[in-house]
Amino acid sequence: MNAESIFKQKLVAIAVIDRPEDAVPLAEALLAGGLEVIEVTFRTAAAAESIARICKGCPRMIVGAGTLLTADQVKDALDAGAQFGVSPGLSETVVKTALENKLPMFPGCVTPTEVMCAMELGCRHLKFFPAETFGGVNALRAMSGPFGHAGVKFIPTGGITAATLPDYLAVPEVAAVGGSWMTERKLIKENAWDKITALTLAAMKIIAESKA
Repeated sequence: MNAESIFKQKLVAIAVIDRPEDAVPLAEALLAGGLEVIEVTFRTAAAAESIARICKGCPRMIVGAGTLLTADQVKDALDAGAQFGVSPGLSETVVKTALENKLPMFPGCVTPTEVMCAMELGCRHLKFFPAETFGGVNALRAMSGPFGHAGVKFIPTGGITAATLPDYLAVPEVAAVGGSWMTERKLIKENAWDKITALTLAAMKIIAESKA
């Protein structure tokens, strides 16, 4: 699977799942809202099993593994069926392990030096995290100047809301936005699937309007 397929909807739902049994209902809630991409973060012990359950129970969903910090986590994500990987920072070991196993990998980069290092490793789609903390839309526009012509695209994540989503989508070098406001941990724990679907529908409407 290539980056264009993963990011065609311009949005990735980022989820921290504490209980594997919540994984499929969460994926179904997102699908009901029109979104087919989820990144399950490796911040809990339930991550790998949650990915495996979504892959089996919701084959329409493109499932990624986030917060990959080590080569072993990359391998666990692959074993679970993850179709892409995301890291909060740039680790040569993590990136090489992913690419050697043909797993599309999107490392986190917030400085020109990190972007150049990622490019040398073969990455062109880069997570910009935490987006709001590191300058938000203005920082992305500045970074796009020297790197946009080289084919670099960004996935800003961190602190973004439905209100700021249009601003990020307006940056040509933004491949997609990573959002957790639709999938807040509290909502998942409360099994608030209808609320998650409603928030997702609203986000997809914003995206549709941004393309008009």
